[in-house]
Amino acid sequence: MRNRRVVVVGASGFVGRYVVRRLAAAGAVVTAVARNASGAGFLRPMGDVGQIALVDCDIGDTARLGSLLEGSDAVVNAVGILYERGAQKFRALHEDGPATLAALASKTGVRRFVHISALGAAEDAPASYARSKARGEACARAAFRAATILRPSLIFGPEDSFFNRFAAIARLSPALPLIGGGATRFAPVYVGDVAAAVIAALDRDDAPGGIYELAGPREASLKELFELMLAEIGRKRLLLPLPFGLATVAAFFLEWAPHPLLTRDQVRLLRRDAVPMPGAPGLAALGIEPTALELELPLYLDRFRPGGRLAGPAAA
Repeated sequence: MRNRRVVVVGASGFVGRYVVRRLAAAGAVVTAVARNASGAGFLRPMGDVGQIALVDCDIGDTARLGSLLEGSDAVVNAVGILYERGAQKFRALHEDGPATLAALASKTGVRRFVHISALGAAEDAPASYARSKARGEACARAAFRAATILRPSLIFGPEDSFFNRFAAIARLSPALPLIGGGATRFAPVYVGDVAAAVIAALDRDDAPGGIYELAGPREASLKELFELMLAEIGRKRLLLPLPFGLATVAAFFLEWAPHPLLTRDQVRLLRRDAVPMPGAPGLAALGIEPTALELELPLYLDRFRPGGRLAGPAAA
């Protein structure tokens, strides 16, 4: 990996920043691309002076991306959104973006292309998010036949939008909603393991053209994840079952917020589990031992405990 030139698109996002960190540690020369890369100065100290270049560029800017890919060895696409806002649409970012990036990678002679998708991506999925992820995979593989596809389950880590958000809600609310009864199952995967999977996909000879379903060491329902989170922050809260129909009605109003707690498409997404298919290649196939939730949650959820970070966990 040392001295290889790698372009990371979506570098300032939750997953992208960990990919940049791992690449820099491995000695790669990284071009960190994002819509607002100039505001992502936190990426620079992850490498030596001049090792990480920050570039403002939209994934739809063909001319700019083409010039960035010239002379590069590999491309990592870490662009993704959980809900649509303004010009940020699933089709533009999850479908057209990968198609453009993969075509440019092929044209400019890039040797490795890694595309980060999502577990549950399927053309027949009930949620637009999952359908767009499936079409994005197809677009990437059509333009770059040796593309490596990574499909992570729910990703956790210090900047995640799941445990942090619901832990913050639990500080104020007496109850948390169990959408669909809380039966939807996940296999939460640590963000550092997802980044390690990217590095492995760039390094291993058997990775090009492969599809890897990235999961943690245990599966758990939404209800079980809430219970684990509440135990970690030392708070007792009512877990209130909310049928999908009522959740859809609530989401109709909630999704108008700038950063919505819930959208109707996310309710549809929760109708299917986000767990790997039996026998599907995953972290083990890439030589990675998955990290347990119980090891990482205490390191970043402690600030939500009664009394704050310096207080030990205690039931409220």
